[in-house]
Amino acid sequence: MAGGELDVSESKKWLSIESMVEAAEAHRAAGERIVFTNGCFDLLHAGHVRYLSAARAEGDLLVVGLNSDASVKRIKAPGRPVVPETQRAEVLSALACVDYVIIFDEPDPGDLIRQIAPDVLVKGADWSEDRIIGADTVKACGGKVVRVPLVPEVSTSALIRRIIERFC
Repeated sequence: MAGGELDVSESKKWLSIESMVEAAEAHRAAGERIVFTNGCFDLLHAGHVRYLSAARAEGDLLVVGLNSDASVKRIKAPGRPVVPETQRAEVLSALACVDYVIIFDEPDPGDLIRQIAPDVLVKGADWSEDRIIGADTVKACGGKVVRVPLVPEVSTSALIRRIIERFC
């Protein structure tokens, strides 16, 4: 593959939505609790790692919905993402706490959440529960929503600002 990018077929963690739905059904049949979270995860940092580890601790496996490049361009500042989706997926897939990664193009993960039907939905504490997409779906199926505290002053935007201040 050009540019040293990971081919989807090379990763057992990086799945299509169809494959993820099948995997979720198998894990659920085995009695495992499925945790779902989503985000851009551009310039992975300690805050992301702590967040993902906390999410994984809520169940038996962690599914990460990763915003595609096109999706990030629609919801973030100009010039984002800094890291292309294939590289972001590869880095997330390398983390022991992440069991599956799915790249999605939609503006929000609502459809993914409906199809995967996780037992636990995790978002950062900066999101109020009434603004968490999929919270109603998960709770209606008997699941729960968990809000994980953020690491103070650790964010991709802050990291980008520091890089600009120091090197530009």
